[in-house]
Amino acid sequence: MTAVAIRPEEIRDAVAAALGDKVRALTIALDEVTLVVSAADYLQAMHQLRDAPGCRFEQLVDLCGVDYSAYRDIGTDGPRFAVVSHLLSVSLNQRLRVKVFCADDDLPVIDSVTSVWSGANWFEREAFDLFGIVFEGHDDLRRILTDYGFIGHPFRKDFPVSGHVEMRYDAERRRVVYEPVSIEPREITPRIIREDNYGGLH
Repeated sequence: MTAVAIRPEEIRDAVAAALGDKVRALTIALDEVTLVVSAADYLQAMHQLRDAPGCRFEQLVDLCGVDYSAYRDIGTDGPRFAVVSHLLSVSLNQRLRVKVFCADDDLPVIDSVTSVWSGANWFEREAFDLFGIVFEGHDDLRRILTDYGFIGHPFRKDFPVSGHVEMRYDAERRRVVYEPVSIEPREITPRIIREDNYGGLH
């Protein structure tokens, strides 16, 4: 008995056969298969992954954005933003992770897969809201978690921890108002208290 229903090598081979030269990378780690495709081939590759007989990934389980800008600190270079999807084939009992990098760091744009899986709708809206990734072809791309007047994208690594504005309810105006952040940066130095015989020392 194996830890997985379908051997990862079989999934890798089926995906490679279905996509051919659209595969940028296809790896196995911890019994999970990860596929990397280019932004230009992304939409067509997702259609093929759903429809190809050896793949038949009928369900999109998850889709999220990733900001890889901090990876440059450890020597990894490449595009900043990526979209990562997790696909499930119920009929073949197999899973696949698909990763696609956005070509432009300043304006990350990627094709929407709502035409392939309608369930991608809110996932893509969330990635747009939190990372600023624009999904081309999405028919209702607007914020989903933050307020419509929110400035910036809070899951980006360069977004300030305190945010840009804060909101509060103003009783006089009888509505929510936005104001510049009033938190003053401060340095907290912890106080260390040790007993004389701390750790058995005399």
